[in-house]
Amino acid sequence: MPTWIGQAVRNGIVTTRYPEVPASESEIPPTGRPPVPTQGPNSLRAGVSLCPVGAISERAVDQGKCIRCARCLPGGFEFLGPVEAAVLTRSALAAEESPGALSRPIPPLAPLSRSLHVFLVDAGSCNACNLEVLALTNPLYDSQRLGIFFTNSPRHADVLLVVGVPTDEMVEPLRRAYDALPAPKAVVAVGVCAISGGAFAGIEGLHDSLDQLLPVDVYVPGCPPAPVNVLDGLLRATGRGRRT
Repeated sequence: MPTWIGQAVRNGIVTTRYPEVPASESEIPPTGRPPVPTQGPNSLRAGVSLCPVGAISERAVDQGKCIRCARCLPGGFEFLGPVEAAVLTRSALAAEESPGALSRPIPPLAPLSRSLHVFLVDAGSCNACNLEVLALTNPLYDSQRLGIFFTNSPRHADVLLVVGVPTDEMVEPLRRAYDALPAPKAVVAVGVCAISGGAFAGIEGLHDSLDQLLPVDVYVPGCPPAPVNVLDGLLRATGRGRRT
């Protein structure tokens, strides 16, 4: 609350102006940007042995696996990647270019252009991604100003937003929720657990990635991604946001 009041005093308004203007550094936590090698191939080679989830290879960093644990920092990495890191294809997260630089398919909800209704499903998370997603409804981010609303029924939604590693018990509920969404619709995987299993990849009873179960349209990397990262992913689904 003191942070919101301070921002309101300084700016004359409590609500962020993102995406009209870039996110301020106060809105981006230290791990809100993807880690990138600062010494080129030398950093990548050093990072291979430091990364506990195998996100770093000698060619690139797979941001879809990176849990932002910061263990790679002594090897020559820094959290300097773009805030707008959501992509439309899984392969773009593992590319050598920066996240967001690739992936140019047509946004799945481009015909809607403006408002979005979002149905949130926790498929098996630690609640960190939940908290970041739901922060979009607070006065600081105020997602409704951008026409983004959360709904309690998939039948009233345009977007199925999934957080957490899909468990066996959640497979059928996820498919039912997806089938209930009217067309056009999109699936947004938020956090590395939904994208690749994160730190829980390979555990019995879990599915390492949401796209094994549903067609995913937008991938939002992070562990957890900051609210600004999630907002970028939702806007990406409609072709809106700072990159457009």
